[in-house]
Amino acid sequence: MDLIIFWHRRDLRLGDNRGLAAARERSPKVVGLFCLDPAILEGSGMAPARVAYLMGCLAELEQAYQQAGSQLLILREPPAQGIPRLAIALGATAIYWHEDVEPYGRDRDRAVAQALKAQGIEVQTCWDQVMFTPGTIATGTGQPYTVYTPFWKNCQTQTFPEPYPPLTQAQGLSPQEQEQAIAAGTIPLPSAADVGFPWSGPWVLEPGETAAISRLQAFGDEALETYREQRNFPGQPGTSILSPAFRFGALGIRTAWAKTLEIREQARSDEARQSIQTWQQELMWREFYHHALYHFPHLAQGPHRPQWHHFPWDNNPEHFQAWCEGRTGYPIVDAAMIQLRETGWMHNRCRMIVANFLTKDLIIDWRWGERFFMEHLVDGDLACNNGGWQWSASSGMDPRPLRIFNPHTQTQNFDPEGEYIRQWVPELRSVDPESLVSGRLTPFERGAYPAPIVDHGIQQRRFKDLYAGIKGMT
Repeated sequence: MDLIIFWHRRDLRLGDNRGLAAARERSPKVVGLFCLDPAILEGSGMAPARVAYLMGCLAELEQAYQQAGSQLLILREPPAQGIPRLAIALGATAIYWHEDVEPYGRDRDRAVAQALKAQGIEVQTCWDQVMFTPGTIATGTGQPYTVYTPFWKNCQTQTFPEPYPPLTQAQGLSPQEQEQAIAAGTIPLPSAADVGFPWSGPWVLEPGETAAISRLQAFGDEALETYREQRNFPGQPGTSILSPAFRFGALGIRTAWAKTLEIREQARSDEARQSIQTWQQELMWREFYHHALYHFPHLAQGPHRPQWHHFPWDNNPEHFQAWCEGRTGYPIVDAAMIQLRETGWMHNRCRMIVANFLTKDLIIDWRWGERFFMEHLVDGDLACNNGGWQWSASSGMDPRPLRIFNPHTQTQNFDPEGEYIRQWVPELRSVDPESLVSGRLTPFERGAYPAPIVDHGIQQRRFKDLYAGIKGMT
């Protein structure tokens, strides 16, 4: 009987797993593998919350494999070394895995595939973390899209794939093969603290496939039909909070899309159907950013718009530190940054506000903020994080190149009673809502809370002048 090893990365689930379903169709003897890659764990930009979430997902995945009759194996070494050695030791016929959009992941996968093929071991790959294979959604001339709206319109003309069946009735390793796996380097699953990333903060979403499916069901039942109206209010439970599950593939993208279709069939009003479509569009924003990084890998290092290579950022380190610590004197900005530091997560509206503030008010290079987010976000995803930051900085794929948010206007529109601010900024919990939302705090109301470190009006004008200086550059 052929032994198939399925290499998990951003697909930490047994259900709706395209490559795993293909492996099981070929042979019942399928074992899972996850490789704790030192290049990732020891590299820059790892968030303790993200590592802890990863370990929680793996712990549940390990149990799910046992229930399905097989095992999840763990390695902690460079994949190009450990995976071929393990495959040889077990006499594996083939290794299956899913394609990656990130530059490092693509280079890593080529190295692993080359090492396996050199040993005569078959490699099978397919796409899973995106709905559509990159390259299949293209312009009339066959080029990748660089603007979201036509990308979304094209997607609407496509046939969306349905979820794949979960792994069941699998066969794992024999006791002798388990000993061989240990001799080849497999280890017990460590904790986040064991690999140097202790995390004791709260979860916005519990790790694992079970919690992700439960949250999807609750969102579909309780909030999806009002998502369009509620999604921009950070003090309200109006979003799915499924981004960590999408980041690690604890939830399949096809499963989420199928839920939207199910709820849409039951919707009784145009408003509800519009809300459902709005969330579908958000899922496709994720798709757009992943396709963009695949086609334009240079995005991982710098701006999409070439003139932004010449922008004269201030890069004031004291201002950046104040932004990181949530003490800019702008309550909505500080509340969001405190939420990020304490929970590893931030509401999407607030991500836009704080990114716009860093780049347009503090005039600090967006890559500083992008890096800080990756060092703290539980859902830190290179494609989505980079896409969001470049959108906010005006350096990315956006037909409207210059967007400047007024933090006070954003507060008035999306936290009109100051509920979100009071939740995360203790010094301001007793301040009158009108003063809090307007930003016009008296010295008595402000107390120990810092005064604004910059004047928005002055900085807005200055940023526009700097932008005018690079506008015609190439």
